[in-house]
Amino acid sequence: MKILIPDTIDLDLAHLSASGDDIVAYAVDKPIPSEHRDAEVLVVWRNTSENLADAAQAMPSLRLVQTLAAGPDSVLAAGFADTVGITSGRSLHDGPVAEHALALVLAAIRRLDILLESQKDATWNVPYNAVQSNPKTEQHYTLDGAKVTIWGFGSIAGRLAPLLAALGAKVTGVANSKGERYGFPVVSTQELPEVLGTTDVLISILPATPETTDSFNDSILRALPDTAVFVNVGRGATVDEDALLVALQEGRLRAAALDVTKEEPLPSDSKLWGAPNLIITPHVAGNRPKGSAQLVTANVTALKEGQPLTNQVAG
Repeated sequence: MKILIPDTIDLDLAHLSASGDDIVAYAVDKPIPSEHRDAEVLVVWRNTSENLADAAQAMPSLRLVQTLAAGPDSVLAAGFADTVGITSGRSLHDGPVAEHALALVLAAIRRLDILLESQKDATWNVPYNAVQSNPKTEQHYTLDGAKVTIWGFGSIAGRLAPLLAALGAKVTGVANSKGERYGFPVVSTQELPEVLGTTDVLISILPATPETTDSFNDSILRALPDTAVFVNVGRGATVDEDALLVALQEGRLRAAALDVTKEEPLPSDSKLWGAPNLIITPHVAGNRPKGSAQLVTANVTALKEGQPLTNQVAG
């Protein structure tokens, strides 16, 4: 079986090579070479949309597309045939994304962005010190006792929620159906409005789907207290950025932090760069898919044996 692997990551597929499989590296920003368009498996990581669209049209023998990204949206949008199995990198990024989400939450709550500006100006920020130590604002600067709502309560949330709880946060998840996951209460999406009014920190880990586009809209943002913090480590497509910008400009959010935006890289003329009380990181929450080789090996083996694929989202 010929397996194409991206040049953006080192994958140790020795087990598959030993089994006689042909492992070939390819460039993710160029068309698939003609001599390799007969491959049956395509592994994807940081591919351009043009590369994916080319692969979808030019690889008739393709049986499996394994993306190493947690969200398979770019692969699903590429136009692969319905007969091609598409599997995501769900779980590969749980630890790194949870760490970055926690870092953004703490940075936004403690307003490290303000303190960084003070440092650049060589200023000991006495006003910040006074506000932060004021008993009336105590809850704004800590996770201890904070009510944290995580919308998109999958495996990443399963890693993040215990970290938040360890610092004293009261975590509630939001998903399509209510119940309990990873030991935390989860409400349904329909119940979200009831939760937002008492939310101190709202975290998005939603995937990009037609149903989740602009889920974080003006209505959702207005339902939050003006002391709330919003953090997005999911997908940029899920946020109405114009509504978020207005909420920040009008002071209806205390702070926000985005690791993802609708357009990436974020254009230099985007108004988000100058938005008040906003922290932006360049989609770096994941970037380190852990266990990729094991997942690829498991799914290629399953494909050969006619067994169910792990993390299958289409095909």
